[in-house]
Amino acid sequence: MANQLDLEEQEQLDQIKHFWKQYGNAITWVLIVVLGAFASWNFYHYWQRSQAQQAAALFDELDRAVQASDASRMDRVFSDMKDKFAATAYAQQAGLLVAKQQMTTGKPDAAKTTLAWVAEQSSDAGYQALARLRLAALATETKNYDEALRLLNMAYPVSFDALAADRKGDVLLLQGDKTRALAEYEKAYRLFDARTEYRRLVEVKLNALGVEIGQPAQVAAAAGK
Repeated sequence: MANQLDLEEQEQLDQIKHFWKQYGNAITWVLIVVLGAFASWNFYHYWQRSQAQQAAALFDELDRAVQASDASRMDRVFSDMKDKFAATAYAQQAGLLVAKQQMTTGKPDAAKTTLAWVAEQSSDAGYQALARLRLAALATETKNYDEALRLLNMAYPVSFDALAADRKGDVLLLQGDKTRALAEYEKAYRLFDARTEYRRLVEVKLNALGVEIGQPAQVAAAAGK
């Protein structure tokens, strides 16, 4: 009986050896790939968390520099963020904050450079939209209306369409194109939520141009005056 069991065990061992001889190498490589992918996934998420934590710490430092009006420290910290954490949302937020401070301190050219960086580098459509709108505002202030319209004619997230239309109306009005300006203001009025204060501002602009909200064909009538 013992000999029979030994023979059966030997046959099983031989089958296992044969199986591993035929498929063992492939199985080993599959395991290496699977385990490697799992390890890479864990490392990537750890790296992401680490990047976000470091970027958040730098953003806090930059915010303190802005509050203290320490331009030198602000520039240094923002430079570090661009070099090390450009892909993070904190870097994009930092860019918008820095540009605002640069405008406040009378440095429009520096603000333009900062906003252009955010618009080009950000993978977030919202940050891109904010940067482009602010660049358009800078172009409008310097009477570079063609550049402002170029920026405002770009594709925006739906939530920014109303604001872009309103800004476009401002630029067109400054160019003396009342008909198109009215069309943009009317578009902005339609797109803004009825509960927002900004919608009331657009209504004031339309009223000032002779348009009463609710009248049919109001833009055409006003343009014909």
